[in-house]
Amino acid sequence: MSNALKGLKIGYAMTGSFCTFQKSFEQAEILAEYGAELIPIMSENAASISTRFGTALENIEKLRNISGRDVILSIADAESIGPKDMTDIMVVAPCTSNTAAKLASAVTDTTVTMAVKSHLRRGKPVVLAIASNDSLMGSAKNLGELFNRKNYFFVPMIQDDWINKPASLVTEFSMIPQAVEAALNGVQLRPIIYHTRP
Repeated sequence: MSNALKGLKIGYAMTGSFCTFQKSFEQAEILAEYGAELIPIMSENAASISTRFGTALENIEKLRNISGRDVILSIADAESIGPKDMTDIMVVAPCTSNTAAKLASAVTDTTVTMAVKSHLRRGKPVVLAIASNDSLMGSAKNLGELFNRKNYFFVPMIQDDWINKPASLVTEFSMIPQAVEAALNGVQLRPIIYHTRP
């Protein structure tokens, strides 16, 4: 990894794929270690639902501690991201199929979709880290739409259990820093989908 991430303002948004939160937190820490400045954002579900993967308050606190900032938790606060030029790049990790569908349809009714919309007003890149059990079924059309949308990039994904969950795709979270650096240069990492871990 080069010094490209040092001083970079990264909007780091999390949506409700709770089983992947720990992997996302680990990558947020790595980005911060590379010298990136994280602007933390959580969707309403990510910030309010407690699961066996952590309570809502624990998850908010964890992201706050990693970034050293208060987490953006409302549409009103997310709206100012673009006007105030707060971010150089936006990472949504994890990005659920629900969020991907809303982004593909330009629906802005959550903190994260507003953050992405506000960021995109300046034509800057968005990196999506997909985590969904139906990525290759009902959600496939939305991913296809975003694959062809300007300024959207994807962290490479794997079929995490292609026998028991043949439609499931989960981001290879360890590739987030590499995907961010590539997106800054307008490059989509390929292959986008792996059959097994790269």
